[in-house]
Amino acid sequence: MNKVYTNASDAIADINDGAVLMLGGFGLCGIPENCIAALVAKGVKDLTCISNNAGVDDFGIGLMLQQKQVKKMISSYVGENEEFERQLLSGELEVELIPQGTLALRCLAAGYGMPAVFTPAGVGTEVAEGKEVRRFRDKEYLMEMAFESDFALVKAWKGDTHGNLIFKDTARNFNPLMAMAGKITIAEVEHLVPAGSLDPNEIHTPGIYVNRIFEGRNYEKRIEQRTVRPRS
Repeated sequence: MNKVYTNASDAIADINDGAVLMLGGFGLCGIPENCIAALVAKGVKDLTCISNNAGVDDFGIGLMLQQKQVKKMISSYVGENEEFERQLLSGELEVELIPQGTLALRCLAAGYGMPAVFTPAGVGTEVAEGKEVRRFRDKEYLMEMAFESDFALVKAWKGDTHGNLIFKDTARNFNPLMAMAGKITIAEVEHLVPAGSLDPNEIHTPGIYVNRIFEGRNYEKRIEQRTVRPRS
């Protein structure tokens, strides 16, 4: 099975209106820049996006929000995006805010094939509204459902033609979890190498989880909040 695609446009060609997408990254670190740009160029609409963040106004998922391509955001932190805020307050965008650990747990459950998991996070808060609560060992736990997504879009530092992935430093973040969880996982990598080139001990995501892979181009790798020490 050939998993290698020429570019992002080819890899996401069958992502159509109404799709549910998982997008790796934390803030702007490790986001699938090429896939997002290809989705913006394609103009696909009514997307549900599962991502820790919603990008910023002019980068990442923020680019799709500008084009009104996102119908619903399922996220943990969204405070850096004014257009997101505007669409939320005007009722244009449906939003489900989730505790960050729960977001990771629901990704993990999907990857492991478990329909639901129990967590104490959110018990007694708005997060628990409409959800089942069970007591285990004198403590209440909230039942959270595993995510169901059509595609997972992830970004790795290096990958091989079989789809094995290595993530670099903090860009690892949500990417391995989402790579496991997607029905179809599309990986963009900075360096695509022949199968057998990677040290098996360094592989973070085995190729069995990856359906498509391509070598990305022109990565900006923006920093969400840059803080520097004043000059002396």
